[in-house]
Amino acid sequence: MIRFEALSKSFGAHHAVRALTLTVRAGEVVALLGPNGSGKTTSLKAAAGLLRPSSGQVRVGEPGQPATVPGARRVLSFLPQKVAFPDLLTGREVVEFYRHLRGVDPARTDEVLRVAALNGAAGRQVGTYSGGMTQRLGLAVAALPEAPVLLLDEPTSSLDADGLCAFYGLVERRRHLGQTVLFTSHQWGDVERLADRVAVLVEGRLVGDLPQRELSERLAASGVMRLRLDACPPELLARVQRVAPGARWALSQLAIPGPAEVRARALEAVRSGGAEIRGIASDDGRLDALYRELAGGNP
Repeated sequence: MIRFEALSKSFGAHHAVRALTLTVRAGEVVALLGPNGSGKTTSLKAAAGLLRPSSGQVRVGEPGQPATVPGARRVLSFLPQKVAFPDLLTGREVVEFYRHLRGVDPARTDEVLRVAALNGAAGRQVGTYSGGMTQRLGLAVAALPEAPVLLLDEPTSSLDADGLCAFYGLVERRRHLGQTVLFTSHQWGDVERLADRVAVLVEGRLVGDLPQRELSERLAASGVMRLRLDACPPELLARVQRVAPGARWALSQLAIPGPAEVRARALEAVRSGGAEIRGIASDDGRLDALYRELAGGNP
């Protein structure tokens, strides 16, 4: 449904996207993950037909059409990273305006307001909305046409708890209908919950295209548990290192790297060794380290 074919986009001397080749199939939910400035928004705007490529192209739909032609835009709906609506219009009036623009059935207005958890605020002027409510209104507008392709740029950046529930429900419904969702994020929680597959961008280059589960396992494997102990005699350290070879003692802390199951075995080894644990902290792997690993160690 979405095919990036050696897409490159430059703004003067700045290369935002470099030769991106990626296919998002019908029924898939794919996340574009990467640090700020990695080319995620530029790639999504190119798929929405809002930017002309410097070279290569993006094709949308079946059969695929260049994203820049009007026919391609009829098969997709796009939520930008920052949404803004006229302050004096009510939420319902905003949705109605876009419903007329897209030629959508009138019944969809109430449906999308309910999906976005805005029923109670639909009659209020947008100028009275919080940032999270404005983002939820943007979700309602994006959900209006049940287009086969949904493009969402940082959709959870300003969402509150109700908005997050609405967003998760929207994506799951599109997946159930066999539609395609491509969204950008640098929040691992969104990706882990929703994505079937994760495309990782670093400095405009695709450095990873992996099932979400594999990427999750790689993050977990690079996690570290830190135990604060009064002391760690050599025999205790040796006991722990038999189940967690990377364990190290320094500055009154026993650092135990590895996936969750390794950390659990190491913790049991410490307890069975009779050590008194004064404190415990555990962190999964950091995304910035994962980006460097996938990019081959380049900054």
